[in-house]
Amino acid sequence: MTPDPLAEVERVFRAEHGRAVAGLTRVLGDLDRAEDAVAEAFTVAVATWPQRGVPPNPGGWVVTTARNRAVDRLRREAVGAAKLAEVARLQHEPEPVEEGVVRDDQLRLLFTCCHPALAPAARVALTLRLVAGLTTAEIARAALVPEATVAARITRAKHKIRTARIPWRVPAEADLPGRWASVLAVVHAVGTEAHSPAAGAEVSRDDLLEEAVRLARLLLELRPADPEATGLLALLLLTASRRPARVADGAPVPLDRQDRRSWSRPLVEEGQALVRDCLRWGRPGPYQLQAAIAAVHADAPTWAATDWSQVVALYDQLRVVAPSAVVELNRAVAIAELDGPSVGLALVDRLDLDRSPVLHAVRADLLRRLGRDDEACAAYDAALERTANAAEQADLRRRRAGLPGVS
Repeated sequence: MTPDPLAEVERVFRAEHGRAVAGLTRVLGDLDRAEDAVAEAFTVAVATWPQRGVPPNPGGWVVTTARNRAVDRLRREAVGAAKLAEVARLQHEPEPVEEGVVRDDQLRLLFTCCHPALAPAARVALTLRLVAGLTTAEIARAALVPEATVAARITRAKHKIRTARIPWRVPAEADLPGRWASVLAVVHAVGTEAHSPAAGAEVSRDDLLEEAVRLARLLLELRPADPEATGLLALLLLTASRRPARVADGAPVPLDRQDRRSWSRPLVEEGQALVRDCLRWGRPGPYQLQAAIAAVHADAPTWAATDWSQVVALYDQLRVVAPSAVVELNRAVAIAELDGPSVGLALVDRLDLDRSPVLHAVRADLLRRLGRDDEACAAYDAALERTANAAEQADLRRRRAGLPGVS
């Protein structure tokens, strides 16, 4: 069946935007020019694909069109011999082959955006925008902060890159340790957004999860003995293993209701092997601990058979090495399974996570289990107000409608 051209533009944007911006940034040496050129290419796609049809290689078409647009703009703005020479180089010479530690365009861009001169929150926002192709609104929902805050972070980061003349180049070996934690955090954030998109109609974004796994594999190739890189890859593989069971009739299927027989056994086995390897090194970090929790779930044939005491013990370690309200929320869910919903609810009600739809959905489920249906209904409504993901909204409405006496 011939794909709908406009739907194909959206699909290609999600799949190719980050790769196109990364490659063009390397060629142009200018992030803003690269972003503008790629945006123009997609504008052209929206205008021409419905009439001319989708090209055989849509991603390649976008990159070529973006590069041509960048050359056209440089030609219009060219003043002096130096600028004209730059136009000629871009128009006629092949792209340079860059040698160094990082040869992948997107990974190179990721390391550049994680330069120590940028604030940590700005690094995450900028790289999610460029590498993962998320919108400002999607990043804001994922980070549980206002959209204006994310927009300001991205603007400041770009300004800092320009004013500090941070080069778009392969980092030297000595630069890797200073950027390593930020790079791991961003790849983890990409995987998190892929698993539970903050907006849109998709239950998960398989293309984004595959990209996160690919980047994590490249990171582990760079530092094969790094425990946290190993843990991150393990976590992403175990997350990816659940994809076949996460959707039914277009609706999300939560972990407690998934048919684990359909989980990808090769991904489970690879992820568990990596967990065993990295935990032998002692003093596990946050990605190792999250991977270990995922491995415990993968060991259990059903939700009820999960070793909840082990899960809680791992969350106890995680809250020490990486304390956060999200960790506390997940720990409360595990404690609710171990000690009962009233104990879990008391822990949930202490958390300052009002922006999170997940918190309100967890509260609703615990209240439902306690027979407090009116309060559960209100909690489902609160969760609905805080999510822009259409699939999650449909699932929340279904769960709300299942409450006794609720129409």
